[in-house]
Amino acid sequence: MRLVIAFCLFTGIAHAACTSVDQTHAQWSAILGRWVRNGLVDYAGVQREGQARLAAYLSTLSSTCGADYERWTRAQRIAFWINAYNAFTVRLILDHYPIASIRKIGWLPGAAFRERFIPMEGLKGGTISLDEIENGTLRGDFREPRIHFALVCASRSCPPLRDEAYRGADLDRQLDDQARIFLHDPAKNRVDVKTRTLYLSPIFKWFRGDFEDAAGSLPSYVARYLDDDTVHVAGFAVEFLGYDWSLNDREGGTS
Repeated sequence: MRLVIAFCLFTGIAHAACTSVDQTHAQWSAILGRWVRNGLVDYAGVQREGQARLAAYLSTLSSTCGADYERWTRAQRIAFWINAYNAFTVRLILDHYPIASIRKIGWLPGAAFRERFIPMEGLKGGTISLDEIENGTLRGDFREPRIHFALVCASRSCPPLRDEAYRGADLDRQLDDQARIFLHDPAKNRVDVKTRTLYLSPIFKWFRGDFEDAAGSLPSYVARYLDDDTVHVAGFAVEFLGYDWSLNDREGGTS
């Protein structure tokens, strides 16, 4: 609770008036372009030099009004919530930095994702959690499996954080690109043609229903984003890899 109060006072968003969202999310793109490389975040750099920029962007998100939101396209809404999830995750890490893993936040497993620290008075009537953005809003309202390649939980086995914001006008292209990048990273997903086995990220296990609802099976969904020479994976066995929860920090992170 102290964290939420301090954050609101710092950003001045507790009583902010409604603001219009820049649908290009240029503020977030500027932060990402400066401090993200190859999916990793220079948290120390953001902490030293980017706090004001990040606070300004988060203030804009938190000051969004329902009346404006209702006028947006579906793609603009999805882009908004993906950017909010990723930007507030960076904020949460900075509030505890240096830290080895997001799982070090809170006493219980997954506590960081359930902590209500995100002010969204105009859209949600109060503060919400990362879990509410992912499962309550994005998964609940939009049924778009590709969000799982865009939401970044500040960990090494997450999909990489893009060095640009998601934008409604470009969302399909960006999400397809993220899917291909994620599925072609052999540390996270790989195809063994000889044994006819797909070795997939646990993300495909945790949200299996989302992918199967969209394509009928995990191999069918994955095949959409594979190269032509490995696209025929129907009937392949599926095994799930481990998950590296260490911080996606360009500096390596510390405990």
